[in-house]
Amino acid sequence: MRAVVQRVKESRVRVDGEIVGSIGAGLLIFLGVGNRDTEKDCEYLSRKIIHLRVFSDENGLMNRSVIDVAGEVLVVSQFTLWGDCRKGRRPSFADAASPEKALALYQRFLEHLSSGGIKPATGRFQEMMEVYIVNDGPVTIMLDSGRAF
Repeated sequence: MRAVVQRVKESRVRVDGEIVGSIGAGLLIFLGVGNRDTEKDCEYLSRKIIHLRVFSDENGLMNRSVIDVAGEVLVVSQFTLWGDCRKGRRPSFADAASPEKALALYQRFLEHLSSGGIKPATGRFQEMMEVYIVNDGPVTIMLDSGRAF
């Protein structure tokens, strides 16, 4: 499971002109599910993100988590995080999970966030989305439940 986590001042997602998810200050998470991912990947990545210290403390150091600052979270599914561009000019998505598996693990990931004290806003799974981002920093972290980048 892969995630690109961005600290934002605000973010929102539109589908067909309708805002389907929006947050104020917090984290925007682009989440991609791989074909070898399991429930353990959901648990690991959600725990990691909930406690990720990317918000500044009173000394300007990144020592606070999204929970510590009462931040919000927006999760957007993005299978293209599994695009492999090492050969040719068109990405291969052979390592991305099937839509059925990806949806199930995406929903489990959201449940893990909820049980960890976060009520996530979301985009719409398998839809064309417009994502609006006001980065804070910018701070962008790439996470992978199975291997280091």
